[in-house]
Amino acid sequence: MSEPLLEVQDLKKWFPIRRGIFSRTVGNVRAVDGVSFAVGAGETFGLVGESGCGKSTTGRTLLRLIEPTGGKITFEGRDVRKLSRTQMRAMRRQMQIVFQDPYGSLNPRYTVRQAIEEPLLIHGLASSSAERERRVAELMDTVGLSPSRMNRYPHEFSGGQRQRIGIARALAVSPKLIVADEPVSALDVSVQSQVLNLMDDLQKQLNLTYIFIAHDLSVVKHISDRIGVMYLGKMVELAEADDLYAEPLHPYTQALLSAVPVPDPDAKRDRIILQGDLPSPANPPQGCYFHPRCKDAMDVCRVKAPEWREVKPGHHVACHLYDEERGGSTWQTS
Repeated sequence: MSEPLLEVQDLKKWFPIRRGIFSRTVGNVRAVDGVSFAVGAGETFGLVGESGCGKSTTGRTLLRLIEPTGGKITFEGRDVRKLSRTQMRAMRRQMQIVFQDPYGSLNPRYTVRQAIEEPLLIHGLASSSAERERRVAELMDTVGLSPSRMNRYPHEFSGGQRQRIGIARALAVSPKLIVADEPVSALDVSVQSQVLNLMDDLQKQLNLTYIFIAHDLSVVKHISDRIGVMYLGKMVELAEADDLYAEPLHPYTQALLSAVPVPDPDAKRDRIILQGDLPSPANPPQGCYFHPRCKDAMDVCRVKAPEWREVKPGHHVACHLYDEERGGSTWQTS
């Protein structure tokens, strides 16, 4: 990994559960529960997991669109959590987000020009209307849209085109980091590859850094350098993309990968069916959060949370199968 642009240490986001007349806090939904990772400049870091695992909350918390409950977020050496509201607004020039829903993320009353130039107005990056129009035209051309359509409204564009508008809006302030929160999940498969290829081209042209959030592992592999796998608010595995796909270590990652379609009709892959439903983050299981659904669960999994350890160079996992006191890593003896 290159020099870290973003470092996250023990990030937590708990949502209080309030009940009664006085709205007393009776518990917490542990949406993000102690996540740590680093993202290098120019890298694409994939974040994957089932719906409800906390990956989108993690992405929004990094930008303080949602205020974190605990942990440390360091961007270019600055502690993001210690910034004032004014300082955070200036910081957001460097940190932008592309939302999942291309239909709901654009104001239907704004023309495309108004949507893209809004960040320019907020950050005072273009002093005149002519300069803003030139910048909007340049951004539309960059994402593959005709500048002649800048005065049209979002409903006049397809889903893929609206997502390109969202990307252009994020690029307006020339950020270094873009959090892409499932940017292609709402698009047709035929359009997904076009948007992914656009993001890849933009990264090379503009030296962008991505945090790419998705639940589709085949999509994440296509674009990511490293991948972190989340389950019930925790990171359970982190490795380079090729390494993760070639040799997944955590039983949860193995189950996710077993569901990815194989292009070769003659190739066979044993499907791992997870038993039961995702537990509630308001009442997570004791010990390893995954043990109620794990085919390899042991007695220790039910009482003790596994440690986060590096079992191979650059490959981290939180699983008792790889505890040193249990004789070392399974991958070494299998």
